Amino acid sequence: MSEINKKITVAVTGTLGFDYIMDFPGKFADRIMPDKIHKISLSFLADTLKKQFGGTAGNIAYSLKLLGIEPRIISMAGNDFEPYKKFLLDKNIDISGISIRHDVSTSSYFVITDKDDNQIGSFYLGASKHAKNLSVYRKNAKPDFIIIAPAEPEAMKKYVLECRKLRLPYLYDPAFQVGVFSPDDLLKGISGAKILIGNDYEISLIEKKLKINHSQLLRLCPLIITTLGVKGSIIETSDKKITINSARPKSVVDPTGAGDAYRGGFLAGYLRGFDLKICGQMGAVAAAYTVEKYGTVTHTFSKNDFIKRYKQNYKGNLVLT
Repeated sequence: MSEINKKITVAVTGTLGFDYIMDFPGKFADRIMPDKIHKISLSFLADTLKKQFGGTAGNIAYSLKLLGIEPRIISMAGNDFEPYKKFLLDKNIDISGISIRHDVSTSSYFVITDKDDNQIGSFYLGASKHAKNLSVYRKNAKPDFIIIAPAEPEAMKKYVLECRKLRLPYLYDPAFQVGVFSPDDLLKGISGAKILIGNDYEISLIEKKLKINHSQLLRLCPLIITTLGVKGSIIETSDKKITINSARPKSVVDPTGAGDAYRGGFLAGYLRGFDLKICGQMGAVAAAYTVEKYGTVTHTFSKNDFIKRYKQNYKGNLVLT
């Protein structure tokens, strides 16, 4: 697909939620005794607490919108969703695919970050447990691309089957659900995808669960992205390996949501038909914006701002119409 001459639409599945973000001024490693991990009882005194809008679908859609892609969120929300709904509408993000349950609250993510940017989190499903009742299919409104981001496992399996049946191109991001899925579930999701993405731990866990090596994984999906946190990312095809250095943030405030921003930035380039290296660098720049703010949808930039930041980090020219 060439540079945008029409609106590119993306159906973004995943979660919507409220993020409760806490900071621990010490290091988790100083509190964990390796010889006692069979019975862990830990408590960390946080000195900062922020409540923010979040969830994988909301986070990715937000960065896509900033970069000129039109996202339509497909997700579940609960009886406390009204302020988040107003936020999305104010950002002109399509919420027509969001279904609201009035008998349960919206999902919540509780995360604490230490001074080395390590994180420990817990996710309450809330309304998201009903996501399997949703569908990526919409009559007379075929999206250009689908994102299958982490959500309730049965919902993710359903979206994979729908995309395969309807021949819709999709990115597959099993993330923390890798351990839940059966090898057959994972194989279906990966082998039908245009892109598989995960951090280095998740990619290794996929290989272990499928009992294959990395070369064999590369034969299952045409494009695999491995994120490495502050070390950047690796983009691979069957015959190419591209190392992407991370972009420099002005400050590191909160790493929560950096991976989702990377996904939005990468896809904003990929769906324009850009070179894969440029796509990865766009993902890295989007991630850098996120870590400079508390929360996952609190950063903002214009396309011109983004282009300047891209050039500062990678010395190349970027055109975003």
